[in-house]
Amino acid sequence: MSIQSISSKAEDIRDVLRYIKKFKAASVVIYIDDRLIDQPLFTSHIRDIAMIHEAGIQVVIVPGARKRIDEVLETNNIQWRMKNGVRLTKEDALPLIKMAAFDVANRIMTSLAGEGKTAVIGNWVRARSMGILDGIDFSAAGDIDKIQVDAVKTILEDRFIPIFPCIGWSLAGKPYNISSVELAAEIAQRLQADKLFFLLPNGNISEENFFIPQHISRSPENKIPALNISEAQELLEKNSFHHENNVPLDENLSQKEKILKLIRIGIKACTNGVSRVHILDGLIDGTIPCEIFSNLGCGTMIYESDYGRIREMTTEDIPAILNLIRPFVEEGILLPRTEQSLAATFTDYIVYELDNGIKGCAALHLYNDFQAEIAAVAVDPVCSHLGIGPKMMEYLLNKAQSQQATSVFILTTRTADWFEMQGFIPDDISTLPTKRKEKWSPSRGSKLFRKKL
Repeated sequence: MSIQSISSKAEDIRDVLRYIKKFKAASVVIYIDDRLIDQPLFTSHIRDIAMIHEAGIQVVIVPGARKRIDEVLETNNIQWRMKNGVRLTKEDALPLIKMAAFDVANRIMTSLAGEGKTAVIGNWVRARSMGILDGIDFSAAGDIDKIQVDAVKTILEDRFIPIFPCIGWSLAGKPYNISSVELAAEIAQRLQADKLFFLLPNGNISEENFFIPQHISRSPENKIPALNISEAQELLEKNSFHHENNVPLDENLSQKEKILKLIRIGIKACTNGVSRVHILDGLIDGTIPCEIFSNLGCGTMIYESDYGRIREMTTEDIPAILNLIRPFVEEGILLPRTEQSLAATFTDYIVYELDNGIKGCAALHLYNDFQAEIAAVAVDPVCSHLGIGPKMMEYLLNKAQSQQATSVFILTTRTADWFEMQGFIPDDISTLPTKRKEKWSPSRGSKLFRKKL
């Protein structure tokens, strides 16, 4: 194995260890679509859930049961129809719906037992009838009225895994069929959970199925790794109608509609105190631990808090900066920096921090003749599609302007195209500040690009 491969693997391990520390004793609510139960990867997902629980994370599971309820009602020749995502049926179907919901919960509990984990199925949800809306009787369907949060917290503290079937009970003990995805979101909000996962087949947001505004970052596979609240709202607006002719979405696009609903629920959950909401493709092996223990994961994260941020560098960041720039130095893209040189100039640097890990850096050096230099721009290649480089450039350009600089220049050997995309234009080396010109090496042959402020 090459030194570069070892270094890359070591950085991945550091990320995992950092996230284990960050999320130890964190609470995670996981909605599992019951269409996944009969999939080959279901056992792997259960094993992953057991693993993250073993890492000290508190886990709550809310299984969807639509597929199983459909099967049970069909077997018993019970008629039903869906209206706005709610099942409409007569009250005499409720015992069968309840049986199907608990059947799914039991399968998950049994699977967790196979991994050495103790799960508990409980009736912690109080519900009330949805009643009659616009002349439609929703008698068997219910709305969430109350969740026994204290009881759930006790179960979590005792290191058990609570499982919530999609059934709620009235004060009189009458059962109602409630929405699993809304239940998962409500539990996450009441617990102020660190994460809410929606695990479903083909749960991905990509250009193949959605219109994605150009400024929203994409992964190399053209999927969306993360959305802040405003981006998520914009995505909803752009996909409520076909963006070209404002034709309402086709009724057959049920999967797209379901994901759009999850985005709406995710926005509300984040607004009400859930740190992050993740929409995951349950047909991808390892998607749950990948989403928890890595910077980018493989699903789409919705967040309100500061997931990625720019801040001033500190001397404690020096080892991480040296690790970040090392590959760029080896490729001849950046000049070498030492621990001593960074310690002497650290006040010139900014870093881009992603979940407490440094994934980008850049420096702004000021000169006496109202010129400024942006240097040492480096972004972790794994995060290059997140727009970290342009964000740091914009930050430093604004900082240079606030320091009365009239222009900013860069010197580069291999990244001229990228800087031209940021609005820099070629300039002559003779225009460099005298102090910087003394350090310029003809043998390196760096080209000068400048942007006026």
